[in-house]
Amino acid sequence: MQQIEWNDFTRVELRVGRIVAAEVFAQARKPAYVLQVDFGPALGIKKSSAQITHHYSPESLIGKQVVAVVNFPKKQIGPVMSECLVTGFHDENGGVVLCVPDQAVPLGTKLL
Repeated sequence: MQQIEWNDFTRVELRVGRIVAAEVFAQARKPAYVLQVDFGPALGIKKSSAQITHHYSPESLIGKQVVAVVNFPKKQIGPVMSECLVTGFHDENGGVVLCVPDQAVPLGTKLL
């Protein structure tokens, strides 16, 4: 495991957002959804492509709080411009389980 300096970690903006829209990303090479995540008034709504179809339907994602990196450069993924990276963990079968706070927190809150 490569170690990083504390300052490296503090540069990553991991923030809480709420999924307000989710739809199937039909043009994706691997099954994915296009998400719209609300990070509150300071950051607004950001779009993300997420390969989380194994455990979640679009309907089950609406209203869910997630942890996302919000300070990566935008990335073009097919016809979608991804503006944040929603985080998760691979399970034993390769499906992605979202990283979520276990209690509600204000939108835009930074991971400490």
